[in-house]
Amino acid sequence: MIFRPHIDRRALASLAGVAALVVWYLPGPAAAVEFTTSAPQGYLIDAQTGSVLLAKEADQGMPPASMSKLMTVYMVFEALKDGRLSLDTELPVSREAWQKGGSKMFVEVDTTVPVIDLLRGVIVQSGNDASIVLAEGIGGTESGFASLMNHRARELGLLDSHFTNSTGWPDPNHVMSPRDLARLTVLIIEHFPDYFPLFSETEYTYGGIKQQNRNPLLYRNMGAEGMKTGYTQAAGYGLTASAIRNGRRLVLVLNGMSSPRQRVSEATRLLELAFAQTEAVHLADAGEVVGTVAVAGGRDLEVPVTSATPLAATLPRGSGRDDTEFFIRYQGPVAAPIEAGTQVASLVVSNPTQAQSEYPLVAATAVPEVGLFMRMVRAAGVLIWGPP
Repeated sequence: MIFRPHIDRRALASLAGVAALVVWYLPGPAAAVEFTTSAPQGYLIDAQTGSVLLAKEADQGMPPASMSKLMTVYMVFEALKDGRLSLDTELPVSREAWQKGGSKMFVEVDTTVPVIDLLRGVIVQSGNDASIVLAEGIGGTESGFASLMNHRARELGLLDSHFTNSTGWPDPNHVMSPRDLARLTVLIIEHFPDYFPLFSETEYTYGGIKQQNRNPLLYRNMGAEGMKTGYTQAAGYGLTASAIRNGRRLVLVLNGMSSPRQRVSEATRLLELAFAQTEAVHLADAGEVVGTVAVAGGRDLEVPVTSATPLAATLPRGSGRDDTEFFIRYQGPVAAPIEAGTQVASLVVSNPTQAQSEYPLVAATAVPEVGLFMRMVRAAGVLIWGPP
């Protein structure tokens, strides 16, 4: 699709530092339902398109409670993938792990437990004891494992997260943001498809004790795939959830709710609303030019921009698209030289019913730098005839 843009100069003037604001409209009738939540913090995305449907205090660090066990599980999955552990590896149960309070898998001190059982103990039973056994098996100590978690989190772009333990045990310095939890969920799904089905298991028995998965969405016919709940007095009731329907995957994070009933009703409402009221819309193929940005000091005065991957956005389903705007946003003019494939701008999708989403745009061609003489000629032209 080749967009035929027009410039919205009033909007351009209102955005300092934005070199270009190009707007396209998709036609449609009435406005769609707006995404809001009663939860203090919330984040809802379409995992396929990256579109943000809801963002409420999404970058604010919060006490994640057991939802931070997703990072513990991610670290274990990586250790399995690179061969440091196997599912059959037996890990010893320390006294520290055995005596930890809160939710338990009920492992016994001075025994060994296979990694696969410990993973189910964390994912299905939310066992703090199982989390510590895994942490000690990888990091030597739980605090050592927390340091590894923090290092890996920075590499993964989880910039609003900091870990002090493997369990989500209350600590003022142990925080995650809703956006980070959603990003981590998507990474688990993408990087570890072989292990991801563990999250959908509804019960697990260890040592003769059967426990149900604490994720309430798994017991509803709504395409829920699992992930993690959490609760502490400081955090309130939280949920990180993934659900898929007709090939569309949504990821939702809510936290700070006052009761388990509010948690399940709010999560169900938002996911059902998103599936019913929105759809993924193809915008452009990978490599298809969607606009241009201005260039300073280059052989060309503009460079075409494209997306390195197929470009799609999640938009209101059959209504409200007359309010959808697409902005090419960049700091500029962009200084030459520019290499092809370098990110130089973003495509911003804005609809009043959902949060704003951004997609990177790259230079479709290289733009070499011009010499001093040509710069002087252009500067003289601007003085005589004004800017182009």
